[in-house]
Amino acid sequence: MKTIVGIRMADHLDSPGLTSPGMDARVDITDHFAFQKPGDPSKSILIMNVNPLARASAFNPDAIYEILIDTDADALPNVAFKINFADVNGGQLATVRRAADSLALGRDLTGDIIFQNAPVSFTSTPTISESGDFKFFAGLRSDPFFFDLLAFLNGLKFTTPGTDFFIKANVFGMALEVPNSALGSNPEIGVWVRCLTPENGDFTQVDRMGRPAINTVFMHGKEKTMFNRAQPNTDVARFTGDIVAVLEQFGYSSSQAGSLAAILLPDILTYNFNSSNGFLNGRRLFDDVIDIELGLVTNGTITTDGVGAHTDYLSDFPYLGTPH
Repeated sequence: MKTIVGIRMADHLDSPGLTSPGMDARVDITDHFAFQKPGDPSKSILIMNVNPLARASAFNPDAIYEILIDTDADALPNVAFKINFADVNGGQLATVRRAADSLALGRDLTGDIIFQNAPVSFTSTPTISESGDFKFFAGLRSDPFFFDLLAFLNGLKFTTPGTDFFIKANVFGMALEVPNSALGSNPEIGVWVRCLTPENGDFTQVDRMGRPAINTVFMHGKEKTMFNRAQPNTDVARFTGDIVAVLEQFGYSSSQAGSLAAILLPDILTYNFNSSNGFLNGRRLFDDVIDIELGLVTNGTITTDGVGAHTDYLSDFPYLGTPH
């Protein structure tokens, strides 16, 4: 049985050596989600989580956290929700902007303000802000991800039931409830997230995530940092070879591996906001993405890690469970 060096989690600690980008957990993306609002098909829920194992105590006030939307399948953002934080009186307040068209491409804080001075919740009770058809939450929550990490590290020796490494873990979550009209007129969209931090007088992308586990599974060593800093519209040219090489380890022919790489790249989560289906249509909190991707990557040799979804997801916004 061959092993995949580097697959650890959905996107937690995906820089070289199981570290956070720039050694800053505040901008280390763990997961993101996009799904139709339960009971209201006219709205969508967008969630971005950072801070694996909740090692930091606050969001990075110098960073920009972005949820990006591609409406025309060119792997470039047409809509961007830009979130930044300010330290105020021992707590934090958030501002959320929506930038469209050319403004969505900018690494800056342009765009129309949807929320300003929205309080961040570092306690167990979520503080939810509302503005028209939008809702927003930011703060400490239970990590929704589930995976038998220790069995993986023991040579993919999964059992049923497995042991969920993340069952008691926390993260920092940012959740947006948005009308589908804010995502564009085409229901077939792509969604990804990224974190920007100041560098040499400008903002630099230090982490990104589209589909779960793409970087952690297929990139190795310094390529992990290269992948985090790359833009999706360059993925096919830059990273197809990395994906093909891993898939060939598990018995895929070169042509089969190339066909799968063409599906996985660019690294963007595809989502039809008119559909309530889950992964690969967007991603719901309880979707078992690890089982799906284990079967894919190992060519059907392994189909489950023996771990199921958490039971603490909320039935209403922000959907992320109460922190441990």
